[in-house]
Amino acid sequence: MTPPRSGNAPEAAVNHLPVADPRQVHRAALRLIRQDAGAFAAMLFLNALAAAAGLVGPWLLGRIVNTVKDGGSVAAVDRLALGILIGAVAQLLLARHARYLGHRFGERTLARIREQFVDRALALPSSVVERAGAGDLTARGTSDIATTGQTLRDTGPDVFVAAVQALFIIGAVLLLDPLLGVCGMLGLTGIWFATRWYLRRARSAYLAQGEAHSALAEVLAATASGARTIEAFGLRERRIADSEREIERCVAAHERTLYLRSVLFPAVDISYVIPVVGMLLIGGALHAHGTVSLGAVVASALYLRQLSQPLDTILQRVEELQSSGASFARVEGLAATPVEPTSPSTLAPENDRIDAEGVRFSYTGGPDVLRGVDLSVRPGERLAVVGPSGAGKTTLSRLLAGIDTPAQGSVSVGGVPIAALPSDRLRRQVVLVTQEHHVFHGTVRDNLLIASESATDAELHAALTAVGAEWTTDLPDGLDTELGSGSHQLDGAQAQQLALARVVLADPHTVILDEATALLDPASARHTERALAAVLSGRTVIAIAHRLQTAHDADRVAVMENGRVTELGSHDDLVRAGGAYAALWHSWHGDQPVASEAQPPPGEGESQPGG
Repeated sequence: MTPPRSGNAPEAAVNHLPVADPRQVHRAALRLIRQDAGAFAAMLFLNALAAAAGLVGPWLLGRIVNTVKDGGSVAAVDRLALGILIGAVAQLLLARHARYLGHRFGERTLARIREQFVDRALALPSSVVERAGAGDLTARGTSDIATTGQTLRDTGPDVFVAAVQALFIIGAVLLLDPLLGVCGMLGLTGIWFATRWYLRRARSAYLAQGEAHSALAEVLAATASGARTIEAFGLRERRIADSEREIERCVAAHERTLYLRSVLFPAVDISYVIPVVGMLLIGGALHAHGTVSLGAVVASALYLRQLSQPLDTILQRVEELQSSGASFARVEGLAATPVEPTSPSTLAPENDRIDAEGVRFSYTGGPDVLRGVDLSVRPGERLAVVGPSGAGKTTLSRLLAGIDTPAQGSVSVGGVPIAALPSDRLRRQVVLVTQEHHVFHGTVRDNLLIASESATDAELHAALTAVGAEWTTDLPDGLDTELGSGSHQLDGAQAQQLALARVVLADPHTVILDEATALLDPASARHTERALAAVLSGRTVIAIAHRLQTAHDADRVAVMENGRVTELGSHDDLVRAGGAYAALWHSWHGDQPVASEAQPPPGEGESQPGG
């Protein structure tokens, strides 16, 4: 019931999903802040109070220096020292509560991002996901969201607190003595230039790093899912070479970001020392001329020294901010991807007839796979599509199922273009059943309710019985038995029966079979084919036939060659015509050799788009 996985597509045809530009990222961030504005405002207010409390210590210390210099009493010094202690405790408590609010804000916002990502991913057309590759979507939904979450929980609050502290400290220095403050700020210009140099290069470098991770994940996922085919056709060395090439891309991307950090951080470390030294030299000269008090010089130097701590936090975290910013841009990029319509369609198919008119189609960057296909499938008809490997049979089945959209021409159901039907309505009309089937982690019931959310347990049992899945009655917890990794494992035939039970529950009028039993052993295939017969009774069936016995039993046979339907008719009529189908039929019976492939082995031909 599921479409072929993206691992079947040529890797050169993979198109990564969009990445949000900086303006879109800023709008998305503001939208998330507005959704929890109260918590964000409280965090802002408490951080401001904590930063203000942190200013008390250096100012009071300057007062102590002046008091001692002027011969003040010990009691006065003790009172000032107590004020320093109170300020430090107040800063600690305020900062702790502000951080707590910041973490809560981050977790709630991260939950919204995850939910939004899942909603957007589920709304993507199957063709978009397959072109992008499972690796890209998986990397965005796992590592990119995790990186964004770390920023929301830890990096974001730390940087925000540090930024507020830095602003307050700079303001305090300028208020204490404007001339000293200006001198100190001039000493910090080195940090500004180094940071500007870094930021101009960092975003593109981290986006390239994320793309390299996606490409590596795609290659590894395709290799793991196609392990049997790789072993069967001796592709092990080629896959290893592909994996090593993508690993090298990842290493190069990481080395680029490492180089940027290696330039930024030494420049920043040097820039910390310059303003403090300059402040002491200039302050000493001004004090010698009686322009500024010794306490003001000491307090200003302490403020600038104190400024290094929040600046250090900001600059140490700026690398994480760039990384997470690139990750958030990739996560938010799904919003720029065309999605399936969610509003109810006003168009309703008049009947169950499927028509393809003048259909042309090509995969990205490749030649036309279909070249002007015209085909009509009558309701209740059993149509077999045959032809040599690479003729376009699987591609045609994907277009008839609405997974891909023709570049030219149209595919319609009951006079309504398939592209105009939302996914839920389309899947009630047409379902594609391939040799690949997925068992989702969850219970048997969860796996079945995917096809019909409102189905009762009685309907679920009836669907399982219809496909011959009696084994479900022997499961320890029945429909509540957990399936998937670490739980009950299904063999190939059982997983296929589960997929067929979904077809029964979805109750489509048309079922497209793309060699649904090709990967099963003979005994399992026979058992599954009996289940298929029960599922297909009374429905329109379009079968991509490798075994010509399927074509023999069909009402009509469509012969495809070089992306075109070259013959169309009943089995007997086509055999009598003596054309390409007759040659395939005689070759299948061993009457005469032909160059065409009537039944390519698993992993070739139809497993590739265009086959």
